[in-house]
Amino acid sequence: MTVQEAIDYINDFTWSTSRLGLDRTRELLERLGNPQKKLRFVHVAGTNGKGSTCAMLECVLRHAGYRTGFYPSPFIEDFRERIQVNGEYITEEALAGITERVRLAADAMEDHPSQFELITAIGMLYFEQLHCDLVVLEVGMGGALDSTNIIDPPEAAVITNIGLDHTEYLGDTIEKIAKTKAGIIKPGCRAVSYHQVPSVAEVLKEDCASKGVPLRFAGECQELSHSLKGQTFLYGGKQYELSLLGRHQLKNAAVVLETIETLREAGYQIPYEAVCEGLRRVRWPARFEVLSEDPLFILDGGHNPQCAEALIESVRDYAADPDQGQKVTFLIGMLADKDYETTLRLIRPFGGCYVCITPDSSRALPAVRLAETIEKMYEDDGEMIPVTWRDDLAEAIRAAVESGLPVIAFGSLYSAGRIRKLYREMTFA
Repeated sequence: MTVQEAIDYINDFTWSTSRLGLDRTRELLERLGNPQKKLRFVHVAGTNGKGSTCAMLECVLRHAGYRTGFYPSPFIEDFRERIQVNGEYITEEALAGITERVRLAADAMEDHPSQFELITAIGMLYFEQLHCDLVVLEVGMGGALDSTNIIDPPEAAVITNIGLDHTEYLGDTIEKIAKTKAGIIKPGCRAVSYHQVPSVAEVLKEDCASKGVPLRFAGECQELSHSLKGQTFLYGGKQYELSLLGRHQLKNAAVVLETIETLREAGYQIPYEAVCEGLRRVRWPARFEVLSEDPLFILDGGHNPQCAEALIESVRDYAADPDQGQKVTFLIGMLADKDYETTLRLIRPFGGCYVCITPDSSRALPAVRLAETIEKMYEDDGEMIPVTWRDDLAEAIRAAVESGLPVIAFGSLYSAGRIRKLYREMTFA
């Protein structure tokens, strides 16, 4: 099996990607010798900020001298991003070889595993083979019934910011979603949470109390400075530098620092210097990522109203202030099953121009329909604004840059990888 054959095989099973439940994963891993039983984990669930939190944790633990596994989702440019050890993607040879082994087990099952379940099994085998000390494991969707929840009690169960998303699967209130995500908390582990709204915090407190699990909440960081190069802040009386931009990343960093304290309580040796180095060096693509400063072009994979709220806060801090008459061009593509109309209303004060694209997804909102929605939003207020759409992504990028305004590309991670790659290859006079 070649690496492309491996990827094609995995992608064949997207039909069952969202079938929540542990039975298939449990059977598959049992057929493979239960590699997850030989590993230790930091398990991370939440609506927003999971990936950034995981990236920070992995980088800190690696700089503390631990051999780290990292299981993020989705990937941005390279499928192999999904499975990493010590900051390096799974090798093509390992991906092909392990997938062949997983295929033999999966194809023998009456109820075939989904794409995500297959990748989870491949990751567990790879992490075991490379003898990882700690695996930073990001939940795919939800918590209780996500295939990553097949693991035994983790060293730390981490809950990031919780909001309304995937309501068709996880519940129609923020409290129900919180309960689902709290399913990663198991008796025998320790729990850490983002500074949640009171009703969510209460759900987590009750869940941890019923399981006898100690719970700590992140506090507030004090920002000292920020620029397009990064930001500095105080937490717990100590100063840190963070390469990731945006005030929301300071809130995620607080979760990371509380998780580090929890791991120290469990016996892990994580010096202050390693924490500083990890936060300063962490990279997380397509999360308010500056692709260039001149012209200013920022890429963000935000896709829901909560993400949009964080985005516009960062746009105001780093790119444009509408109160001062400053606007941006949004290069935007969204999924039809997201609350895109609320997102559009949130970003509206910052919009000076829009270039619409269609994300590479079967769930995509067509670019022309998105453009029509934006035009109507302004027309209803008696305004007109430049709104266009492009089928060709390179043409869309060029149109956005040629607007002369700072460009914020956002709306879906399904577009982010292609935008990132194309932008690096393009030149602008």
